[in-house]
Amino acid sequence: MALASDEIDRYARHLVLRDVGGPGQLKLKAARVLVIGAGGLGAPLLQYLAAAGIGTIGVVDDDVVSLSNLQRQVIHGTPDLGRPKVESAVGAIERLNPHVRVEPHPVRLTGENARDLIRRYDIVADGSDNFDTRYAVSDACFFEKKPLVTAALGQFDGSLTTIRAHETGQDGKPNPTYRCLFPSPPPAGAIPTCAEAGVLGALAGVMGSLMAMEVIREIVGFGDSLVGRLLMVDARAMRFDAVRYAWDEANPLSGTERPDTA
Repeated sequence: MALASDEIDRYARHLVLRDVGGPGQLKLKAARVLVIGAGGLGAPLLQYLAAAGIGTIGVVDDDVVSLSNLQRQVIHGTPDLGRPKVESAVGAIERLNPHVRVEPHPVRLTGENARDLIRRYDIVADGSDNFDTRYAVSDACFFEKKPLVTAALGQFDGSLTTIRAHETGQDGKPNPTYRCLFPSPPPAGAIPTCAEAGVLGALAGVMGSLMAMEVIREIVGFGDSLVGRLLMVDARAMRFDAVRYAWDEANPLSGTERPDTA
């Protein structure tokens, strides 16, 4: 695999970066990334992954573009109203970078189809907006041995972490799972939805861009991973904090008393 002449021009600012360069750009070109959700987080995430030259991007979303989406879901436009989000996203990515192959999956990811979808890709980025999907994705990534970059949005806050629960850390212990960080979903109705509580549109852009940066870092292999660290963003105070979390031996996936469900 090599870069075409127009790709060399397109990715010139990556190619001169010592931590990316030609070898890193070729890793991006060879990578297959699955993005869950083409909404608030997925929109900027997809744009920056495409611009970076990810070779193949899968997009999972079963929703259509509505007017209230356009305040933050910047991959879609007014002419896309009523279109499936995956269809709109495919068109936007093709306009942005024709070297990227896009694989649309106009379905809702569930516990039943998650593993089949995820096993086709090298890394997963979850920008979904509900807990059922987040747990289905994280569990499937564990069983399929795939790294996961996952983020969440609140009204004026966001969070981001990377999960490599199928691997061990430098201390020899298993890396934490998503369920080590959040053991179980909150009760239904405990946390208001985006439609109920609202969300600052630009914050979705910040968090989606951070997700793209973390995916790129994981593929190329530079910097300090967010494995075992939860990055928290407070847009009101314009503050970034990170807290560490560790493997919980009671977690149901890799814990000491886990059932054999692989």
